[in-house]
Amino acid sequence: MALKNLLPGRLGFGTAPLGNMFRAIPDEEARATVEAAWDQGVRYYDTAPFYGAGLAEERLGQVLSARPRDTYVLSTKVGRVILDEPETDAPDFGEKGGLFEHGNPHKILHEWTAEATERSIEGSLKRLGVDRLDIVWVHDIAQDFHGDAWIQKFEEARTGAFRVLSRLRDEGVIKAWGLGVNKTEPIELTLALDEPRPDGFLLAGRYTLLDHEHALQRLLPMAEEQGVEMVVGGPYSSGILAGGSHFEYQQAPPEIIEKVSRLKALADKHGISIKAAALQFALAHPVSAAVIPGATRPSRIAEDLSALDETVPAAFWHDLRAADLVSPAAPLPDAA
Repeated sequence: MALKNLLPGRLGFGTAPLGNMFRAIPDEEARATVEAAWDQGVRYYDTAPFYGAGLAEERLGQVLSARPRDTYVLSTKVGRVILDEPETDAPDFGEKGGLFEHGNPHKILHEWTAEATERSIEGSLKRLGVDRLDIVWVHDIAQDFHGDAWIQKFEEARTGAFRVLSRLRDEGVIKAWGLGVNKTEPIELTLALDEPRPDGFLLAGRYTLLDHEHALQRLLPMAEEQGVEMVVGGPYSSGILAGGSHFEYQQAPPEIIEKVSRLKALADKHGISIKAAALQFALAHPVSAAVIPGATRPSRIAEDLSALDETVPAAFWHDLRAADLVSPAAPLPDAA
C-alpha cells in the first residue's frame, strides 16, 4: 500500500526520545507529551524495541492502548528482540555510543532472522498493548551499527525479516513494510532486488536541511521511479535544527554549528522559524509521505504543528538556493 494512502496526515510522532535518548525523562513527562500529540490531532506514531530496550513502546502503549485502534496508524521495527534478562555488559551500539544508556536495563538480541522477526513483533504487541501493527520497518541493517559486516546483516534480513514481513502484508496482518535506517545504501540495495518488494522506507537524518545531497544522488531517484515512498525521520538532524546541540546523535562539530548559524540567520531575515524551514524542506520531495520529529515535552508538539502550517515566503527558498545552502537537485516548496 502506498504510504501516502495509509498515513493520516503529513506529520507523525517519532518516539526515540521516549526511550530516554540522551537523558532520563520522567514517566509523567513522557506520557504528557504523547497525550499532547493525541489531543492536537497527531494520528501516526512510530516506535521501535531498540528505543530504550522497550521503554518507548511501553510509554507509547500506555496512551495508545486506551484509544480505538482504528483511529491511528502505528509503526514499529524488527531486528532487536528484548529479553527478560538484564544486560550485564556495556551494549555496543556502533557509532551511536551510549545513545540509550538511560533506557531499560534489558539485554537486547540483535537478529534479523525469520524467527527473531516474529518474536520481535510479538514482544512489540505486548509492550504496546495492541492487537496489530500497521507498518513494520526492518531496523538498522546499515554501516552505522555494523561497520563492514552490514552486508552480512542485510543478507540475514533479506532471507529472514523481508520474507516474513512480505508474507504478513500479503496475508493482511500488516498493511506495509520497509526499511528503517540511517543510511541510504541498504535501501538502494533493497530497491534493486527482484523480490521482496517494500512499500516504503523510513530514512532518518539523511533528508534534512543539513544532510540531503547523498540521498538525492541515487536513492530518491530510484524510489521515485519505483513509486516507493519515504517517511522522513530525524528532520531536525538529532536536534541541532531545533535548538539542541546534537548532530548525528553526537555533539555537533564546528562546521555544522556554522552552517546552522547561517540557516538561522536566513530564517530570521525572512521572519520564519528554522523548524518550519526544516519540516517543509523535508516534505517538498515528491517521495516524502510524512515527517516524524521526536519530542519529550508537550510544548514541542504545538511547535511542530505550527511549523508545518507556517507560511514560508518563496523569497526564503530562493535565498536558500542562492546561498548554496541546499543541493541544486533538492526540490523546494514553491518550485524555488
